[in-house]
Amino acid sequence: MTGKSKRMAVQALVLGLAAGALSACASTPAPVAGVAARASAPAALRPRLEPLPYDPGAPPHVLDAAANLQCVPFARRESGIEIYGNANTWWRSAAGRYPRSSSPAPGSVAVIEGYYGPGRGHVAVVREIVSERVLRVDHANWLNNGEISVNVPVLDVSPNNDWSQVRVWHIPGGHWGGRVYTVEGFIHPFALPAMS
Repeated sequence: MTGKSKRMAVQALVLGLAAGALSACASTPAPVAGVAARASAPAALRPRLEPLPYDPGAPPHVLDAAANLQCVPFARRESGIEIYGNANTWWRSAAGRYPRSSSPAPGSVAVIEGYYGPGRGHVAVVREIVSERVLRVDHANWLNNGEISVNVPVLDVSPNNDWSQVRVWHIPGGHWGGRVYTVEGFIHPFALPAMS
């Protein structure tokens, strides 16, 4: 064999081995990544470990981006609870006028304290109880643009499962928000009888 023939034979052998290796990659399933690999992957690539906290046919969404509405007039209109003033005063203002509890119910108003700073609050109308740890709300101005958002999941993350601490679904990102909020409680939409 001449030098040229040997080089061609070696090149053919190398190409044959490369083709065999590539065909093996195409037919061999990829190994399953471990938990650490999944946790370090970007959120969009991580598999969802729990079911979606909403019906995919009715996902959380911004209903009206141009509403230019604050949470208080929206909650008052949607719930029928006639309380005025800032959201951080609703819990106290409801005392003696409306039933208050630590349990959500459809139509009740969740009163969240510390929204966007310690002196501010937020109110949202409970749309549906999904499970003992998830409910959905409708509210305005959560994203600070005066928008109306509907079907928004809220997750009870309190250690005692008492709805005192929650996370709220972040619509733009499609995930649970990173912040934990304190809930003062739920105001129910029927007035208490007048006290004599």
